[in-house]
Amino acid sequence: MNKADVVVIGGGPAGIEAAYNLARDNHKVVLVEKEKEIFGHMQTAYTLFPNFQDASEIRSSLLQKTKHGNITLYNNSEVTQVSRENDFWRVQTINGLDFIAPAVLLASGFKTFDARYKEELGYGIYKGVITSVEFEEMLKVGKIQTANGEKPRRIAFLNCVGSRDEKVGNHYCSRVCCINAVKLSIEAKKQLPEVEAYCFYMDIRMSGQFYEELYRKSQEDFDVNYIRGRISEVAPTIDNRLQVKCEDTLSQTPLKMTVDLLVLMIGIEASEGTARIGEQVGVNGEYNFSKSISLHTADNKTKHQGFFLAGTCKRPLTVPETMADARAAALEIDLYLKSLSQ
Repeated sequence: MNKADVVVIGGGPAGIEAAYNLARDNHKVVLVEKEKEIFGHMQTAYTLFPNFQDASEIRSSLLQKTKHGNITLYNNSEVTQVSRENDFWRVQTINGLDFIAPAVLLASGFKTFDARYKEELGYGIYKGVITSVEFEEMLKVGKIQTANGEKPRRIAFLNCVGSRDEKVGNHYCSRVCCINAVKLSIEAKKQLPEVEAYCFYMDIRMSGQFYEELYRKSQEDFDVNYIRGRISEVAPTIDNRLQVKCEDTLSQTPLKMTVDLLVLMIGIEASEGTARIGEQVGVNGEYNFSKSISLHTADNKTKHQGFFLAGTCKRPLTVPETMADARAAALEIDLYLKSLSQ
């Protein structure tokens, strides 16, 4: 059984940022990540809203932080059990690692909604229906194309796939999909200036700094079109394109449109690890996200002494919010560890 000051569960932006700040405070940190690669969903990002910063720059910065001398990183190490033993926490992994520490930080991130549950949208059925994650991968390699290898003439982006949806059981807003659709549509127009871009939405929620400006810029400078309405049906056409049907709820008229790519802006859900560990420890909240003591006054603490939370294991957050939350969690843990030695 290996000893540490803190075990951080999750090697995404929240876990790495928190681990680095704890390491700088001279705490011995074990950072465990279930995947072969670190970075979490940042691994697939191309650029970040609202300023289009290259995501590779963020990945490089995070990678450098994991090399701090007080951090020991374990990849391919999915946590299977977290338990309280006397005054310590015990963390065990699927590959036989066993750690004990006075503090644990859960930074297990999120998963994206499985679009196959929305059968009417045709994901997994029609090749032209892809997710926002898959479209981001196209942007990264600079090759936006249909399944036939052709340049698309028209791309549709559909917001709120798996969010604000009673049928799939997710009533909440994922908070990042609206602005991400704006970003992706602009990136599409940058790479293919001649392509037509349409965003279908229920409500446009531009709550962050510079979001509203970016929304306007997409229309004024890049000719992105916005249609208020949810797509109800997708069907193939004889020329290997897609016909989408919806109701334009502003004009209250039915609408049919032929597109080459339909990009589903998939929402955020609690990851399997978040749900499982939350149940083991007893910090599960709504929709299997982890629950802190108080959103306003103790958002990184839980009802269990020495067990802390950071990032999107609690709820949907943007990257800047996640990083700030990780630093706040590190401060709480630092204060807690110092209190043990007094």
